[in-house]
Amino acid sequence: MTRLSSTAPTARLTLVCAIAASLLFATGCQTAPSKTAKGAGTGAAIGAGAGAIGASATGSNSAAGLLAGGAAGAVIGGAIGLVQEAKERREQDRLAQERAYQQELAKKRQEEAKARAEIDEELAIAQGFRISDLELNDAQKKVDDATTRLTRLREERNTALQKKKTLDEAQERLLSTEAEIARLEEELARLRGEQPAGTNPGETKVPNR
Repeated sequence: MTRLSSTAPTARLTLVCAIAASLLFATGCQTAPSKTAKGAGTGAAIGAGAGAIGASATGSNSAAGLLAGGAAGAVIGGAIGLVQEAKERREQDRLAQERAYQQELAKKRQEEAKARAEIDEELAIAQGFRISDLELNDAQKKVDDATTRLTRLREERNTALQKKKTLDEAQERLLSTEAEIARLEEELARLRGEQPAGTNPGETKVPNR
């Protein structure tokens, strides 16, 4: 009798642990477990472990502590998961409403733009009926005259710019040529022993050696 009574709590504890493990395994193997179910399973596991530890420390029934802790953890974890699911659903609803609003706004703007284009086209057609051939020919003649005048002014501008460019280049070449002429005259005069141009005739000439 003593042997049976000592093994009974252990058997019950083993049975409860097996049931809890099966429940957690079934919860974790769902295709898309909800946060409420996952929170309840996690809370049950944590609560059961805490209950077993507390029962062992106090020397009370470990199976009862396991069940009580698991139940409390499941309730708390399920409540936390439920709050998270509700928060995510509200956020998803808000995003869905925002997308729907933006789509409706874009559709409305597109319809308004199309309506304005149709109105502008109708006004243009109405104005076209009031335009005579004489008025149209006169406008075309003015365009041709303006185009001819613009072409002439551009040609005059380019001609003046080219003249200025040509004059600048000629003056630059002239200065360069005159400088080279002066250098060669001075060099040749020195080589011939002549008085270089621009020197004082009264100065004594030093013969070249």
